[in-house]
Amino acid sequence: MQKKANYILMSIAAALLFSGCGIYNKYRRPEVKTDNLFGEMPVETDTCSSIADLKWHELFTDTLLQKLITRALESNTDLNVAKLKVQEAQASLTAAKLAYLPSVQLNPEGLLSKVKDGQTSKTYTLGASASWEIDLFGKLTNAKRSELAVLEQSQAYQQAVQTQLIATVAESYYTLLMLDEQINITTETIENWKEYIHSLRVLMKSGQADRAAVSQAEASRLGAEASLLDLKQQVVEMENSLCSLLAWQPAHIERSSLDCQVFPQELSVGVPLELLSRRPDVMQAEAELKQAFYGVNQARSDFYPSITLSGSAGWTNNAGATITNPGTWLLQAVGSLVQPIFNRGKNIANLKISKAQREEALLQFQQSLLDAGGEVNNALNQWQNARKKVVLDGQQVEYLSVAVHDTRLLMEHGTTNYLEVLTAQQSLLSSRLTLVSDRNSEIQSVISLYHALGGGSDN
Repeated sequence: MQKKANYILMSIAAALLFSGCGIYNKYRRPEVKTDNLFGEMPVETDTCSSIADLKWHELFTDTLLQKLITRALESNTDLNVAKLKVQEAQASLTAAKLAYLPSVQLNPEGLLSKVKDGQTSKTYTLGASASWEIDLFGKLTNAKRSELAVLEQSQAYQQAVQTQLIATVAESYYTLLMLDEQINITTETIENWKEYIHSLRVLMKSGQADRAAVSQAEASRLGAEASLLDLKQQVVEMENSLCSLLAWQPAHIERSSLDCQVFPQELSVGVPLELLSRRPDVMQAEAELKQAFYGVNQARSDFYPSITLSGSAGWTNNAGATITNPGTWLLQAVGSLVQPIFNRGKNIANLKISKAQREEALLQFQQSLLDAGGEVNNALNQWQNARKKVVLDGQQVEYLSVAVHDTRLLMEHGTTNYLEVLTAQQSLLSSRLTLVSDRNSEIQSVISLYHALGGGSDN
């Protein structure tokens, strides 16, 4: 017994001696380089502030869109599942914290025994037992820290789902506005074709136009009507997709118009280092790195013995025929130490695996930063190019509108043919649809930048 006590004391001394071997080390963020993380900026941007500082309702000022986003944050299935995962992680962390406390249980027992023609023997034990693992080698501490990292992962995942949800709802809403505008343009074009066809029929009666011109114009009108049906189908599909995000049954989405939308004329990205504390996927990658770090510590702890104190106390009667109450005290105390010996090969393998997983997590963390920087650069370039294209598209529409007007007048006076009018009409339709599409691309780039910078995560 004395030898066993001495062995336990020696193990405790060894624990204190080897505590510097890494089993108690706390995670520290590895050095990361964020210089030029956003790459070469396509435009001069403000790095002192960030568009991500805006609350989502400050960026998306359309009240109908705000209602849709609010509904999505309340009812979206994926977001609610993410919230439940956070609750699960919180419960696991609580269990890890409670592991520091002794476990206590009641152990009541009763026994009746009788040999043939003999006296019945009645015994009982009313007792309780407790056990307590002493965390000298950091097993419980590293397990708790690992569960805390899992909680941080779950919280970051919830934020990632939230930011993606806000961006997706906004993108879907503005796509619907774009489709509405394209439907209006196509409908207006169809009406213009009808008027043009009517004019051709009048000219044909007077011998100034032929049936081929009327047939070609009718074919163009029918093509526009077919395109209109495609646009309406896209509206239905987009509305159904948005309803799914809102956990609604398919329904019409109330919305405003594309011309009513207002966004910042200048975009700011802020300091690249802010992505570490703002962007959810980067936060999640770092939490995974933190968990892997403590996984290595746990693997190291497995090389050290486990020390557990346990005991029991209660009342019992002497195994006699009559139960005496309260009987006699029963006390027992046990100290145990388990030192890994024959599973050392398994522990070495587990340590190697844990170290490899930590290196994998480090690479993923570094890559998440690079991906974030690339997305910011892409969004800025998209925004800049879309703004330039909107200006060019507007000028093109103006010129083509004049061209359509002039060619129709020239045809009526016999100085040009109907083919030039048809070409001008088709070019104008295409240009107007492109203008709306590029306007939507400009809005989508703002949403992409807001999402790439981690905007909407805490709103």
